[in-house]
Amino acid sequence: MNQLPVLLAQAAEPATGTASLAWLLVALPAAGALVLFLAGRRADAWGHWLGVGTVVGAFAVGLAIFTETVGLAPEARTRELSVYEWMSAGPLSVDFGLRLDPLSLTFVLLITGVGALIHLYSVGYMSHDPNRRRFFAQLNLFVAAMLVLVLGNNFVLLYLGWEGVGLASYLLIGFFQDRPSAATAAKKAFLMNRVGDVGLAIAIFLLWLELGTLQYTEVFARIGEVPGGTVLAITLLLLLGACGKSGQFPLQSWLPDAMEGPTPVSALIHAATMVTAGVYLIARAAPIYNLSETGRLVVCLIGVITLMIGAIVGCAYDDIKKVLAYSTVSQIGYMILAVGLGPVGYALGILHLLTHGFFKAGLFLGAGSVMHAMNDDVDMRRFGGLWRKLPVTFVTFGLGYLALIGFPFLSGYFSKDAIIEAAFAQEGWQGWVFGGLATLAAGLTGFYMTRLMLMTFFGESRWKELTSADGREYHPHESPVTMTAPMIVLAFGSIGAGALLYPVLPGWLSPSVGERVELEGGALPHALIPWLVVGVSLLGVLLAWLFVGRQPVPVQRPERVSPVVAAARADLGADAFNEAFIERPGIWLTRVLVYFDNRGIDGLVNGTAAAFGGSSGRLRRMQTGFVRSYALSMLGGGVIIVAAMLAVRFA
Repeated sequence: MNQLPVLLAQAAEPATGTASLAWLLVALPAAGALVLFLAGRRADAWGHWLGVGTVVGAFAVGLAIFTETVGLAPEARTRELSVYEWMSAGPLSVDFGLRLDPLSLTFVLLITGVGALIHLYSVGYMSHDPNRRRFFAQLNLFVAAMLVLVLGNNFVLLYLGWEGVGLASYLLIGFFQDRPSAATAAKKAFLMNRVGDVGLAIAIFLLWLELGTLQYTEVFARIGEVPGGTVLAITLLLLLGACGKSGQFPLQSWLPDAMEGPTPVSALIHAATMVTAGVYLIARAAPIYNLSETGRLVVCLIGVITLMIGAIVGCAYDDIKKVLAYSTVSQIGYMILAVGLGPVGYALGILHLLTHGFFKAGLFLGAGSVMHAMNDDVDMRRFGGLWRKLPVTFVTFGLGYLALIGFPFLSGYFSKDAIIEAAFAQEGWQGWVFGGLATLAAGLTGFYMTRLMLMTFFGESRWKELTSADGREYHPHESPVTMTAPMIVLAFGSIGAGALLYPVLPGWLSPSVGERVELEGGALPHALIPWLVVGVSLLGVLLAWLFVGRQPVPVQRPERVSPVVAAARADLGADAFNEAFIERPGIWLTRVLVYFDNRGIDGLVNGTAAAFGGSSGRLRRMQTGFVRSYALSMLGGGVIIVAAMLAVRFA
């Protein structure tokens, strides 16, 4: 990989003007969560609107700060607001401080903007759920934690938000507490994220050990003082943290299981919050990654492996939410690949993150609308012909589909294709491997998404002769306006976000991630790559039409399938891999430590106590209370002393 320049730290100015209100970005959703948690059933009538209002308010504050920041010179766009001193212990002093720069403000608008639309959608989607107030409290907590993560001006505050997001996702994935599958999925997500969190924590410890500070400005300015081997270790540990939160290999298997939560949760996790945290972390740590060519290479490898896993497995599922979940795994892989390319791709990774936020949120909300119409059924084999019954859902979902597969001049075309072009621009084998696999995944994306569209909206109405699991007949109907309105807004983002952001985003982000480096040459001519990617994507669409669109879709999944399909439906052995290399070694290590603790540490402590206890018990028997016994003891002692003296004298 090419040698890339080191990004110097951008000096931070004190926040003034509208930026001084940045604390409201966190305070509003956090206060909403607190009120809804404490108010209890008294908030059932109005709690959902409070949840919506706090996030809308945070979006308004973020938009005002963003507008003010745009008017500043690039070198003045990085500002910090110190809210209060959080902790002080010896040389360690940590402020609850907010860093307002182009990168954090971009995430603020995504989190609060898309998050507000998802909150509004949830008003209609959860209208009949008796625990709707608790749901909105947890959604507000999720948004507040994610805002702490992206706004913190130091690694400790980032870690606070990181763990807050993990807690909120655990609560929301397991929201349906009466379902064992939801409880299992929530625990799986929580535990697998702890693996990544350990990596992030150790990276933070290393930074403190080497530099004695965890403030972004100071760390990035002095990271060149750290030995190269330690820098590499830090980049790999940060990547491990990113793999956990963003569902990247080998920690990707929790993300599809997170579909057990309500559909708005899926949209929030997959589009605006949790899974974007890993991409943010690597982009934020750009000055560190710029010093480690090997670290960037490993990031690229993890990204390209993951995008292939997600694309392959997405072709095999019949569950509409699982298909979209593996699509997210694949698309986040594209983002990780992009930021792994260094200054060539930091801005492209964030660009795809933003466009993906629009069309993937729209797709998940569209899937929720389909489920709302189909008695919460998720099996696409039981759908078909729904475009007539759900016209708004069909159009908005269709636009998200076209954006995702990279249809020319829609959002995904500008972001995903740009990443593939940057991958092909790498020198040597990296250009062919990264660019070639990313292109192949684009074709698979066209296949599985077209398959989803055909099975859901086209063909025969297979639901007419069926009943749902609870025995009810299907009566498909369009969703209420509280659900369709956010879908329409997101559809506009699916159409135009890429075209609007592609020319301006690299320059806007340059104070945070550095100027984008344009690479010449590479594996293929640059002019050929867009045609190649679109052609491969259309080939995937054509194959889906040949294998699915022209064939009758059986209502029941065939029992006998090819080994390739069986492997894909088993998530390509992801759970088996994690069980073999993480779970079982962890269990064995725990058992060894428990045995050592019981037999070693506790054995030593308990053995010492037993020895003193036994000795004292035996010595106690000598205290008889009889004078003759004591006199005999004295005589015996005197004889021993005299004998010893004589032995010394005549020796």
